[in-house]
Amino acid sequence: MQIEFWSDIVCPFCGLTDNRLRLALARFEHADEVRIVHRSFQLHPDLPREGISQRRLLDMHGIPAARGEQIFAPIERAARAEGMAPFHALERTLGPTDYAHELLALATDQGRGCEVWTAMFRAHFGQARELWTREQVLDFAAEVGLDREEAAEALRERRYRDRVAADQREAERLGARGMPFITLDGAYAVHGAVGIDELLAAMTRAWEAAHPTLKPLRILGGEDAAVCGPDGCAVHQHPAP
Repeated sequence: MQIEFWSDIVCPFCGLTDNRLRLALARFEHADEVRIVHRSFQLHPDLPREGISQRRLLDMHGIPAARGEQIFAPIERAARAEGMAPFHALERTLGPTDYAHELLALATDQGRGCEVWTAMFRAHFGQARELWTREQVLDFAAEVGLDREEAAEALRERRYRDRVAADQREAERLGARGMPFITLDGAYAVHGAVGIDELLAAMTRAWEAAHPTLKPLRILGGEDAAVCGPDGCAVHQHPAP
């Protein structure tokens, strides 16, 4: 089963969902047959490269400070309850994430996509890390064990810019109204942040739909039915009258 997970690293609900997906998978009996593919979606591509505080962004949208705290405090409490403390949803800076997503695409090509996505969520929300400029992203790349020079070349060439843009277009085509957005086997969609139990239920439903099981009907068979055993197949013979 393939789970595609669209998100942006500045989306706090996406950071929660990244963790919840792993927790749900730990409870899913077919976890070893599940592949998670991260997809990119930029929520604030027009923010200044130097970044802007979350509080300032709320103010720009006419949201009072008290209302902002009401919005983000429950997210931070949920993150702490799920073992993600510290988790800075309010006291942080946001910026354009194009370079970050291009680095994540490079990591995916090297087989480290899920690992590096999680590390970036933890860096941003756990450390309030800024990841908007090339240098900031390249410093992060070196810290997680990616080759800095290779990453610098990829960002300089904008090697993954088209892929990042294509991810976003695909999410919009599929009807994503915001982030996070998840599809399971291309047949089921989960919009927004949901709990671990809901994610597990979605996985189970998608798996069962793709792997229907036959239920035995007692009216079939009987003593004259053909049977197969280790020595071959045969039909029971009744003794002659």
